[in-house]
Formats: sequence, structure tokens, C-alpha cells
Amino acid sequence: MKLLKSLFTITLLLLIVSCGKDESDSQPSGIKKNDNKNSTSIYPEASRMEMPKLKGGQSILLVHKTNDKYDPDGINYCVEWDKEKKSQRWSCYQMTQNSNKQNANRYYGNPQYPFDPELPSGAYFDTDLFYGSGFDHGHICPSNDRRFSEQTNYQTFYLTNMQPQYSVFNGSADGLQNQSLWLQMENFIHGLVGKLRTTDTLYVCRGGTIDNDNILMRIKDQLIVPKYFFSAALLKNSLGYKAIAFWFDHSNTPVENLKLSTYVKNIRQLETLTGIDFFCNLDDETEEHVETLDPKNIITSWGVK
Repeated sequence: MKLLKSLFTITLLLLIVSCGKDESDSQPSGIKKNDNKNSTSIYPEASRMEMPKLKGGQSILLVHKTNDKYDPDGINYCVEWDKEKKSQRWSCYQMTQNSNKQNANRYYGNPQYPFDPELPSGAYFDTDLFYGSGFDHGHICPSNDRRFSEQTNYQTFYLTNMQPQYSVFNGSADGLQNQSLWLQMENFIHGLVGKLRTTDTLYVCRGGTIDNDNILMRIKDQLIVPKYFFSAALLKNSLGYKAIAFWFDHSNTPVENLKLSTYVKNIRQLETLTGIDFFCNLDDETEEHVETLDPKNIITSWGVK
């Protein structure tokens, strides 16, 4: 009987000690801590490295897949769409040596900007409000980054991948391409892909501000025109991870003697400006390191002019 009582006491003590441990103590060996990663209960794709923290609520994730094999998950790009505001918050995607193959030309068709088949009924306006507004259909995931096939390029023309942009800002204004902030940023990031090794991956997330006071106007009192645009990129290579961010005023004025380095931020600064938690699926230690680097060091490391 004494032996049974002793065993019971030892078992009880073990249970008390186990229950009293801090949650971090139970972290499996070899797995790095990540307190802010996305849940995959609704969207399995939310675990991908290019994904920011999903907002939830009225916002949904649109996942555009293709039959091409350049991506292990068959994903072309993803969009966070706000059903209440009927606007996209960001598009995100991956770039590799393989995905960068230029097998198809830019899509030209009718309609030029199709409605997104993944979008639920009632989550968008009945007509394309860009036309006649004075604003371009501004690609967020660029056509030029998705020319692996006709299908991958076609999907970039969905209206859910568009934000209203001034033509000068977007780069479509005749003779002003070198003074276009968005186009120069796109060209810079696209130029990096040609330097990637077979094991490297570039994770990209871009968008325009649609929350709080960061709205320039509404087209016909409906479609949001962002006041600011942003771009974030995370590079994984043999040396580890590094990240860069850009923040732009959405202006209709050409930028003479444009220096892209002027608009560089670190990821933490961009998170403060946008309220978006970028690259949340990195482990906490790595995330803290890559997000808080001095922008001057980022400019040097990425070779931004």
C-alpha cells in the first residue's frame, strides 16, 4: 500500500511540473519559435513564405493556380481581397529561375481585364470602373513576372490584381518611363531574378493602401484609389535571408532624376506604415533580423541606385 501511495505522489508531482511549464519550454527540439505565423485551417496556402499575416474578417484569400509545373504547389500568385471594400490589399508570389522563363507574350484579349473567376458573387462592382476614370489598370503582380505560359500571364490581368494608378506613376505615360516610380521598382526587382541561382527564391508582396486614412479618392464614390503604394521582397539564398521594402506616394507628377534608393525602407518601417505583418511565416529570430536592418545597409546589400 505504501508503495502504491509513493507511486501516486510521484506521478502527481510530475503532472504538476509538466502543467506548470512555460509554453515555449514545450517547443520541439530543432523547431524554431514562430508566434505570428498564419493559421492554415482555412487556407493551406497561407503557410507560404511570401504571405503576410492574413487580415481575416471581410478579407479572403484568392489563390490562382495553373497547370504549369514551375511551382511545387501549382500556384501562380495570391491576392488578399476585401469583400466589403471591393478592393485588393495585396498580391504576392514567388520568383525563381524556373518561373522566370519567358515562354509567352503579354496577353491582349477581350476583355483585356477579365473578372476573377475565384471571386465570390457580389464581392466586386458590376462594371470595370477603371475605364474613363483617368487611372490606369495598375498591375500589382506584373505581367512581365509571369510569362512562363499563356495561362500564368492571362491570370495577371484579372481585375482583382489591379489597383488604380496614375499613368505617370504606373509607367504608361509616353516618354516618361524613366520617371515612373512603380515601373522602375518593377524593373529593379525583375532584374534580380536573372541573378538567382537554382536554389534561390525571391518572395514578393505588393499593394496599395486601402485602409484607414490612406485613400486618395474613390472613383464614382466606389472604387478606392490608394494614396500610397508599397513593395516588399524577401530573398532566400545560400547565405540565408535578406529583405527590402519600398514606399511610394501615389503622385501624378513625374520624378526627375529618379533615385529608387530614396524610397527604400526596412520591413519593420513598412509594417508601421501599412499595418500589414509581412513575411510572418519566418521564424521569429530570422524575422526580427531581416526586418530591422538599417535602410542604408539594405541599399548597399541590394545594390539599389
